[in-house]
Amino acid sequence: MNHKEVSVPASLKWFGWTDRGKVRPHNEDSFVGVQFNAGEVHHIGKVGEGSMQRHDYAFAVSDGMGGARAGEFASRIAVEKITTLLPRSFQQKASGLESGFADVLAELYAQVHKALAYLGGSYDECHGMETTMSLCWFAPGWMYFGHVGDSRIYYLAARGSTLKQLSHDDTYVGWLFRTGQINEREARTHPRRNVLQKSLGGSNQFVDPQVGAVGCEPEDMFLICSDGLTDGLYDHRMIDLLREPITDRANPARRLVEESVASSGRDNTTALVIQVV
Repeated sequence: MNHKEVSVPASLKWFGWTDRGKVRPHNEDSFVGVQFNAGEVHHIGKVGEGSMQRHDYAFAVSDGMGGARAGEFASRIAVEKITTLLPRSFQQKASGLESGFADVLAELYAQVHKALAYLGGSYDECHGMETTMSLCWFAPGWMYFGHVGDSRIYYLAARGSTLKQLSHDDTYVGWLFRTGQINEREARTHPRRNVLQKSLGGSNQFVDPQVGAVGCEPEDMFLICSDGLTDGLYDHRMIDLLREPITDRANPARRLVEESVASSGRDNTTALVIQVV
């Protein structure tokens, strides 16, 4: 009997872009990408392509507040924790053991939160510093994610026509929208749409991140973005821009950011687009 072979995605393409927008004097958004296995970790550029045969990849977007360098600090600390925790999990996975991605991501978020809270309590210039963080970790056949705040992670399946928001906005307005009490337009104009109920750093003693996993197929696309992007673009327009052909000169993250800033630009705006190949 012939069995149909399942194609496990072997590579990724990624594209990043950020803009301070038309109003804010500084850009407190930041994004990072790393390539790693059990023995080494490398920072990767804002545009690139790589194989998952010997490496996993992690990408994160942070939207800082309360400190002029909050986003920068959050990204730096996130990378530090990624380089410590995720290679350990890669080694377990390579040994045939359960990787326990949910536990690994929960520990990563707890350590980032603890480090940011320490900075906020120790240095005047960091007082009140908080940040969102949405993270995607790619391994062959899977994308694991962690999330705190109102930055977002979206999933556009290769054969799908719907942009699925994987992350839950940690806001009261996000809860109203998820439970069907308001529509997308009402959520976008609600006066409390940017009031966070959960973030990294600040005065909260503990943080409870949302974690999850999605099976990947070739041509699937994932978008990680700050709330500035969705302030200027509706879901249907984001789908159109993501579906446009990708070439060496056509960075889909830049397309998204530039159109959002042109439409709104009231906030810092960041997008990371990852395509499974």
